Amino acid sequence: MKKITFIGAGSTIFTKNVLGDCMMSPALQEFEFALFDIDSDRLSESEVLLNALKNTLNAGVTIRTYTDRKEALKGAKYVINAIQVGGYKPSTVIDFDIPKKYGLRQTIADTIGIGGLFRALRTIPVMLEIAKDMEEVCPDAWLLNYTNPMATLTGAVSRYTKVKMVGLCHSVQVCTKDLLKDLEIPYENIEERIAGINHMAWLLEIKSNGEDLYPEIKKRAKEKQQTKHHDMVRYELMDKFGFYVTESSEHNAEYHPFFIKEKYPELIDRFNIPLDEYPRRCEEQISNWQKTKEGLMNDQNLSHERSHEYGSRIIEAMETNKPFVFGGNVLNTGGLISNLPQKAVVEVPCIANRNGITPAYMGELPEQLAALNRSNINTQLLTIEAAITKSTEKIYQAAMLDPHTAAELSMDDIISLCDDLIEAHGDMLPEYQSSKQPIRQ
Repeated sequence: MKKITFIGAGSTIFTKNVLGDCMMSPALQEFEFALFDIDSDRLSESEVLLNALKNTLNAGVTIRTYTDRKEALKGAKYVINAIQVGGYKPSTVIDFDIPKKYGLRQTIADTIGIGGLFRALRTIPVMLEIAKDMEEVCPDAWLLNYTNPMATLTGAVSRYTKVKMVGLCHSVQVCTKDLLKDLEIPYENIEERIAGINHMAWLLEIKSNGEDLYPEIKKRAKEKQQTKHHDMVRYELMDKFGFYVTESSEHNAEYHPFFIKEKYPELIDRFNIPLDEYPRRCEEQISNWQKTKEGLMNDQNLSHERSHEYGSRIIEAMETNKPFVFGGNVLNTGGLISNLPQKAVVEVPCIANRNGITPAYMGELPEQLAALNRSNINTQLLTIEAAITKSTEKIYQAAMLDPHTAAELSMDDIISLCDDLIEAHGDMLPEYQSSKQPIRQ
């Protein structure tokens, strides 16, 4: 029996979305869905929900849970990863609360920035352990990664293991539709060209029936900036750098040195930036799950509509050899984007079919866009070095090269902040505990 293994299956709603999509594909019947999570209660909830959905959809899949990760991976053809190492509490709370003591504010903190850096340091060792298991028990499997920080994790596994891997995000497939909807421009016969890095890929071209839509997009966006709205950071970046970025304004507010600035507090209101947004979302999701869990667990008519997630369609394309084009995160091997480093992970159009996943060559980005990407890539590459070498010095360097952190703090304060974060993470980052610089008062 062919097998899809889901690591981090305790993320019940996301697991339902991705594996529910798989249940709806005729090509993926007769598969085993192997579920693994370190939280046995959440794993059981996901099992109950998926079995209810299986019955509703009359799907021909087998659902099994595992308490041993290697057993869950054994013989898998596809592995889906959605782990969160350290969870919301304590790790995400630490990522937000300690930087605040230094006057460093964040919105999401899962990609770069000081929070994204430490999320990567917690997660890379676990990802490498998963990859090591895969090399042993399912060496031909494809790893579809949904965990952030996407570029850093995908880069570490792709460069330091033999696992075949692609990183999958949610922003590329909704970027153009959401932009046009927001500006009340019809979405008709759209041609688009998107490339860059995860959470900072660029809408390089957008046409409708062969006509360039950018002039009208920029005109309407400029008019809309006169009133407060949810996407002000992205519209400002498009105004100043010429192109629309794929990921949301709350994300991009912390990827650049321009928006969250203690010296210019008025920018927070001017660009409608939601500080501490991710902790708010986490609290809301936890509360909502507690309210809806019982109803979902007892729903014998549980329904599902196929989502916009790429996962099931990629697996379906590999099984049927019917090509599927998607935005994927892969190493920039051979210079897919020629003015970004080859060790970087880039987000480019990819084709999935029976031969695997083939990324497209995109050539050069406009230089200003490549420069913005490189400002984030610098921190990503040094974070990987820190995780591989266990070098505290590399952590400091990664943080000092982060655009937002460097714009707000001195080098001494950045080092002190990193030391405080290492200490607060304790057993989550044991390798770095003895090599910190003395904390400066």
